[in-house]
Amino acid sequence: MTIIKTALSVKENKAIGFRWVYVAAPVGVLLIAVVIALVFYWKLPQEVAYRFSRGVAVNQATRGAVLVWVLGLQLAFVLFSLAITAFITMGARRMMLTETPMLRMLLAIIGNILGLPQIIIAYAMTDIFIYNIYGKTLPSLLAFTILVMLAGGIVLAVYFTRALTQSKKLKKENSSGSESDVRK
Repeated sequence: MTIIKTALSVKENKAIGFRWVYVAAPVGVLLIAVVIALVFYWKLPQEVAYRFSRGVAVNQATRGAVLVWVLGLQLAFVLFSLAITAFITMGARRMMLTETPMLRMLLAIIGNILGLPQIIIAYAMTDIFIYNIYGKTLPSLLAFTILVMLAGGIVLAVYFTRALTQSKKLKKENSSGSESDVRK
């Protein structure tokens, strides 16, 4: 009898499920990196400089090796993001949490946060390609990394402020006797 009640309560409430929007940023950055690699790969020399010191190439590798490393890192981040999101989604389902906008937003943040280092890797890949083809470099990777991390921090701060505001609103409404839930 208890199993039937549990199964019915899960069906009554919309159970949390995996959505591709939870990993849209990592998958999107991977696709963009693949397009960039396809555009530049055939223009690259056989030996590609990939590490620099004061604007001078220090280390080189074959263009295939560089491509495998860069796209391999991108793919690893996507798989890691998928694994984390799937793990958390399964845990939420086991705890019989209902799907709310707040929970969807938190899952989207968790799954998409790995897009930030992917953007930095894609930038470094593009810089390597441009240096080896045209002999020019993009603006500093360090400066770009700081900008990306600051932008990511601002987005996280906005989402956490919003969550805190909704939490305080829920606490205030519940203490006044209201049954409404701001998460829905």
